[in-house]
Order: sequence, then structure tokens, then C-alpha cells
Amino acid sequence: MDAKIDKAAAPDQRRAATVTLPSDREIVITRTFDAPRTLVFDAWTKPEHIAHWWDPTREPLAQCDVDLSPGGAFRFVPRDHERAKHPFAGRYREIARPTRLVLVTSGVSPGSESIGTLLFDERDGQTTLTMTIACASKSDRDALLRMRIDVGTTQTLDNLADYLRHPWESTS
Repeated sequence: MDAKIDKAAAPDQRRAATVTLPSDREIVITRTFDAPRTLVFDAWTKPEHIAHWWDPTREPLAQCDVDLSPGGAFRFVPRDHERAKHPFAGRYREIARPTRLVLVTSGVSPGSESIGTLLFDERDGQTTLTMTIACASKSDRDALLRMRIDVGTTQTLDNLADYLRHPWESTS
């Protein structure tokens, strides 16, 4: 099964993220940014940056904790009280700055996990991010799609693109 979902975007402001379903358990989201991969990688891994673009609503996070080490935990808590009941949290499995980041989060079904693999590929000063979400089962993948992970993630990636367009200091 290979479905394609394109997020509509303002033509002069964004490149659309592409969402594909290459297998019964995977969701792949791809987006290109007008920034070098070291900056894109830092924006994904440093709390002082993540807090400003992560939430799809564009609100800064209420809490952003990152232990960027293999086995280290992360936790992103939205400001909205209702949404804060479900923070995005997990642990890092692999960190290869600035090319690869692998993280593990709780899956949809009890006791399951999802593995997110982020690949950062730079060409001519632009970075293509390929994010693969490998779910424990087809039903977990389908549940994420019903929860509109595709829409929320593409909005979050649009936020990141906007954030990268404005000068910010890298703390590498």
C-alpha cells in the first residue's frame, strides 16, 4: 500500500510535506528545509529550540526536557491544559549528529512501541528530513492516522520551517 497525502501550503512560504504509507506498519513523512542539516538537527535536539516550534498550534511548550544520549529521555508538554495530559515523550535510541536520530515512544496499543527514525540529508544548503514511524502493528499505524498524526506532524514541520527562517543562535 502506498498512499500519498500532500499538505497544501502557501506557495511562497512553504514546501509541502509528503506523507506515504510504504507498508502496513509504517508512516513516512518527508520535508525539505532551506537550512543546513546541522541547524535542522540542532532544532530537533536542543530544548531551547524545540520549545518554540514543536506544538502544532504554534504555542511555545510549557515544558521541554531533553537528555540527548542513547537511552536518554525526552518529554514535550503543551501549554494547553487538556493537551498537556498527553505529552510527547520517549527515549533516544540512536544519535548520529547531524545525520540520524532514532527515538522510541509508547505505541497506541498497550505495551507497544513506535520507533521514529529521522534522516537528515543535506544538498546545496537545503536539508531533506525523512521521518519513518514504524509501528508495532497495522492497527497501531491506522490508529495514528485516525488521530491525524499526518496533519499534526506536517503542521509541526511547517512551524520548524518558519522557525529556521528566522535568525537563531545555535548552541552547538
